[in-house]
Amino acid sequence: MSFGFDATTGATIWATIGLVIFIGVAIYFGVPKMVAKALDARIAKIETELSEAEALRAEAKALLADYQARRENAEKEAEDIVAAAREEAFRLTADAKTSLEAMIVRRTKSVEDKIAQAEAQAVAEVRSRSADLAVEAARVLLTQQMAEKGDALVAQAIQDVGDRLN
Repeated sequence: MSFGFDATTGATIWATIGLVIFIGVAIYFGVPKMVAKALDARIAKIETELSEAEALRAEAKALLADYQARRENAEKEAEDIVAAAREEAFRLTADAKTSLEAMIVRRTKSVEDKIAQAEAQAVAEVRSRSADLAVEAARVLLTQQMAEKGDALVAQAIQDVGDRLN
């Protein structure tokens, strides 16, 4: 049945009627509500992940501050130990200069080892925590970007269906 139209115009009219019927059926069965519900659930999930990431970030900052304080305390303790060792060295200079120098060397080495160990431990823990935070932040960002591009993908799919029906 051509109804006085050429084949292309008739096909276009039937494709338009089919599209209108498809959209009507989709609305009748509540597809927009389902899509909105899925998007709302995804938004809630992303908000939860963002709050978790913020909490992890705050925790990492607290850990960093704690380890910096520990390092400063270790340095102060090291300075106190070195100062005590020097005072002891001045009192014992007359008795045993050679043994005193050996003791100072051992104590200084011990203090430096403690400082180096505490600093290495603090740096390792901060790096580990930073890596965990970076992975979590990347996951959250990828989830957000997928949520943002999801609408564009649905729109493109609808346009492709319309183009194929024509």
